[in-house]
Amino acid sequence: MFKKLALGCMASAVMALSTNVMAKDPVRIGFITTLSTPAGYLGEDARDGFNLAIKQGNGTLGGVAVETIVEDDGLKPANGKQIADRLLADDVKLFTGVIFSNVLTAIAPSIAQGDSFYVSVNAGPSPFAGKRCMKNYFVGSYENSALHAAGGAAANELGYKRVALVAPNYQAGRDALAGFKREYKGEVVAELYTKLDQNDFSVEMARLRDLKPDAIYEFHPGGLGINFAKQYAASGLGETIPMILPVFSMDNRMLKATGDSAEGLYTVALWSQNLDVPANKAFVEAFQKEYGRMPTHYAATAYDTANLIGSALKAVDGDISKTDAFRDAMRKADFNAVRGNFKFDTNQHPIQDYYLMKLERDANGDLTPNVVRKVMEMQEDVFKSECEMN
Repeated sequence: MFKKLALGCMASAVMALSTNVMAKDPVRIGFITTLSTPAGYLGEDARDGFNLAIKQGNGTLGGVAVETIVEDDGLKPANGKQIADRLLADDVKLFTGVIFSNVLTAIAPSIAQGDSFYVSVNAGPSPFAGKRCMKNYFVGSYENSALHAAGGAAANELGYKRVALVAPNYQAGRDALAGFKREYKGEVVAELYTKLDQNDFSVEMARLRDLKPDAIYEFHPGGLGINFAKQYAASGLGETIPMILPVFSMDNRMLKATGDSAEGLYTVALWSQNLDVPANKAFVEAFQKEYGRMPTHYAATAYDTANLIGSALKAVDGDISKTDAFRDAMRKADFNAVRGNFKFDTNQHPIQDYYLMKLERDANGDLTPNVVRKVMEMQEDVFKSECEMN
């Protein structure tokens, strides 16, 4: 009896020891994002959307245990580069989280040109979609100019013949206006570039008043967009010159800050909380329950990116040292995107749909982006022909 008990205890101990030996360390993910500055809520929403997918997996993505290392870049490229280099030196092999293109441009090459991977939740600088594409670099959101091309297509459909363009003078701003012009068939009467840290737009408002365009296409993310929208309304321009906005210039958080001034404006986006996609309905409900607020598109694309990464981790059983297998699994994009249609083009940037939306009151009297129609369907990336993976 005692002998059997002793043998049983020994067997249990050996089994426990074997389990511990076989247990894998969680896959560490460097999540570099903007959490400070007036744009900090963008990184906060991306972080929360990404973490929601992990919480739903009980600490895993694709059944593989993960650990996110969250760092604030402060919207400074040098900070982001320093953080990335430190995490690379600590043998982190998987990165995501960056919101702004100037930061991503500084850090992506040092990550993706080695044996580590970068998967974007937001920024998609156009050079990395074309001649500077990298085999370990994936974009789970969009190429910067693509959504703005949808803005150009929307302006055509709305019948605007003369449009003035406004954007901050950095990579994403230049990509934005280039994308708009790629699809727009009318006359661009002016391109006004502002500073990335600018808060007073009175000079631009005066110029727009003088130009008298049929419409304004304006791209300013986060706090910049809030200030622009408020000054646009205060100037009275909203009564005579309509605006078309990319979602970055009027997301759900910005709607709360700008109030009635956004009512009736048109936006273009790849996602809305009202998008009729089963995975989206579940995501919006879960996000609201977890965080007590409506998600923005930053949270939506981050949530999709987390599940995209999870699909690849599952395929390699968490062993991302199998770089070829992990890359192949990423390219399959085997997950249910909250935005609906999603697959990768040959340059590892999305092929997806884009929508025209109008900011209108819902049943509770709150402004919400309602889908008017799809303006681009399964849009392929225009830079893929320039990309030669090696």
